Amino acid sequence: MTENVPTARALPMAKSLFVMTLLYGGMTVIAGVLAFKQFAIPIFDLGTLKVESGILAFLLLVVMSSTVSQLHGKAAADRLVLWGFLPLACSIALIWIVLALPSSPQMPAENLDAFNTVHAQTPRIMAAGPVAYGVSLLLNVWIFNKLRGSGEGGGFWLMARGAIASAISQAIDTVIFITLAFYGEFPIGDLLVGQAIAKIVLSFVLVPFLIAGAVALAKWLDGPEGETA
Repeated sequence: MTENVPTARALPMAKSLFVMTLLYGGMTVIAGVLAFKQFAIPIFDLGTLKVESGILAFLLLVVMSSTVSQLHGKAAADRLVLWGFLPLACSIALIWIVLALPSSPQMPAENLDAFNTVHAQTPRIMAAGPVAYGVSLLLNVWIFNKLRGSGEGGGFWLMARGAIASAISQAIDTVIFITLAFYGEFPIGDLLVGQAIAKIVLSFVLVPFLIAGAVALAKWLDGPEGETA
């Protein structure tokens, strides 16, 4: 005699939201690792701006949260940002565990030193990252949604909203992170200005086109009838 066991019904989820959520979680984890390399942006004859590479992952977080807000509403985008703390917290916990584990004697010393250099961040930096992430991404969603008004807010205005929201939120992100992580360790004025300018420039150069592309991709994934996964 077989027993009737009730099965849980999966709630329908738009394919675009499913894909964006997967990518979003990955970007929250990789951003901190990428930040250890800096690249230079030439500014005509004025020299170059030094930018930490983690901004590329953060700009993708901005793009994905804005895309979700555009297609699925502000509440869904806010949930996406808040759920982003989960993979972020898990990755930090795993890093601490791995750092505490004894290393293999066969591991070359230079490899171990490189690993520790990248992952053994100070508690201040570890704390500053999640705080800056939460404030700046929720602010981005709020500004992006506010600028939408009562209409669809698509086309050129979609790209402009994305750039404005990204520029403001990333400038705030810079102030929060650098202040919490490095204030009192060394003069932070030049670093604040340089990083803020770099993030604002990239927000206007990259984000509008990335958001337009992400929204188009999301609509294609959902199909004409908004298929669910």
